[in-house]
Amino acid sequence: MMEYAYYPGCSLENTGKPYDWSIREVFKTLSIGLREIEDWNCCGATMYMSVDKIVGFAVSARNLALAQNMGLDICAPCSSCYTTLRKTNRHMTWNIHSRKLINEALKAGGLSYDKMVEVRHPLDILVNDVGIEKISASCRFELEGLKVAPYYGCMIVRPVYDFDDMDDPQTMDMLFDALGADVVDYPDKVRCCGGMLMTTFEEIALNLNNHLLKCAEDNGADVIVTTCPLCQMNLESYQAQINRRYNLKHNMPIMYFSQLVGLALGVEPSKLGIDTLLIEAPKIKLKPKAVEAAV
Repeated sequence: MMEYAYYPGCSLENTGKPYDWSIREVFKTLSIGLREIEDWNCCGATMYMSVDKIVGFAVSARNLALAQNMGLDICAPCSSCYTTLRKTNRHMTWNIHSRKLINEALKAGGLSYDKMVEVRHPLDILVNDVGIEKISASCRFELEGLKVAPYYGCMIVRPVYDFDDMDDPQTMDMLFDALGADVVDYPDKVRCCGGMLMTTFEEIALNLNNHLLKCAEDNGADVIVTTCPLCQMNLESYQAQINRRYNLKHNMPIMYFSQLVGLALGVEPSKLGIDTLLIEAPKIKLKPKAVEAAV
């Protein structure tokens, strides 16, 4: 059985809980093991990295060292955590001096990091390890007629990583096409949502999210599906504020990709956090899949 060291990160323990629930349910249904890293800590994505990069990398590397001790590669659903952990891996590979300093810090906690573990995103694992064909065969329902705008955000495909195209990623497109959804053209699929700018330069962030919503609406989407907890929060939680600011009437559901995959697999909506959405999920016609009789 496939098994990964699961790193939920801070967001999935708080505002992104439905993402955590749905990832766990999807992986369980597909018989993929997730062992949560014991005593994991914040990846250091924002605050630490902006103050002291060596300290930031050391904070991140502690999680890598814990996974190394488990003998497993990491599954990190949060785009920011995923990017930060991979960046730390790269930095420690290329910069011998930093690697020495970081390992000195880890030594104080009884750890070391010298055998690099892979950091994987669950979308990558599902499509490239499990395979779209197997996922489709495991589904009880088809997402018939659901018009999906796949929103990757700006992080999981940048810089040039190895599981999808940086400018026009297709992994989610192919997955949802195989699950029976209508994948709409979404030119803004890798455009930034503004991230933490919502707390510092609100007007810029609201404008960015307005563009993302309008692009999905203009292309006939019923729902925007994302891989990032911060993107999901910005697009969903601030729609009312965007509407007031620009005198608009956006009412676009924002779902995690794992929630839709879970529905197709037949997982109960409550276990996927569908009932926690601030904007009600679209009416999804879950068409039972035809079972081919053996001849």
